[in-house]
Amino acid sequence: MWVVTVFETGTFRCFEYDTKEEAVRALQTYKNNAILSFTK
Repeated sequence: MWVVTVFETGTFRCFEYDTKEEAVRALQTYKNNAILSFTK
């Protein structure tokens, strides 16, 4: 599972994706406010 974590002022949100391609597309919309990680 791929996880995009989006950081905002005072909080954060996590979004789960099944494929890396989906996650990378989502990550690109958040610019410098997010990270991509993989978990089993």
